[in-house]
Amino acid sequence: MGARYHRGMHVRLRPATDADADAAFEMMRDPEAVRMAAFTAADPDDRSAFDARWTRHLADPGIRMRAVEADGAFAGTVAAFTLEGDREVTYWIRRTLWGRGIATAALMLLVAAEPTRPLHARVAEANLGSRRVLERAGFVPTGSETSYAAGAGKPVVELLLELR
Repeated sequence: MGARYHRGMHVRLRPATDADADAAFEMMRDPEAVRMAAFTAADPDDRSAFDARWTRHLADPGIRMRAVEADGAFAGTVAAFTLEGDREVTYWIRRTLWGRGIATAALMLLVAAEPTRPLHARVAEANLGSRRVLERAGFVPTGSETSYAAGAGKPVVELLLELR
C-alpha cells in the first residue's frame, strides 16, 4: 500500500487484523484522546462493544480499514467508509505519537489509495491538530454542524471538510 518517510520515521499502512484489536482498543480509550476526538463510542471502556464493532468493520468490504505502522510498530488506524452515500475518512493515532506527522503521512497514504472523490471528513472544531492533518492532506472546510459528542459529554461543533 506504500510507505512515507516523515521526520525520519517510516510510516506505512497495512490491512488491519484481529491481532490489532488489543492495541486499538487501548489507544481508543485514552481519556485525553477521547476528549479531543469528541465523537467517539458512547463508552470507550466497553470492550465487548468495541470487539463487535471491530469485527464488523474488518468484515465489511466497503470499509478500507488499515493499521498504521511507524518504524514497524502499531501507531494507529486509518479508514475510508461510506456513510449516507458519502465516502468519509477517519484516523486515530496513539497519543504518545501525536505531533510527529504520523497522522498526516497515514492519511496521505490512504487518500492516494482511495479512488473515490470527493472524500469527506469531520473534526471537532476544538481539535486543531486533527484539522491541520486534514488540511495538509488537501481537505477544505465546507461547513459545520453541532451535535452531541459522547467523548465530550455535550454538544460540540463539528467541522465538515472535503477533498475533491
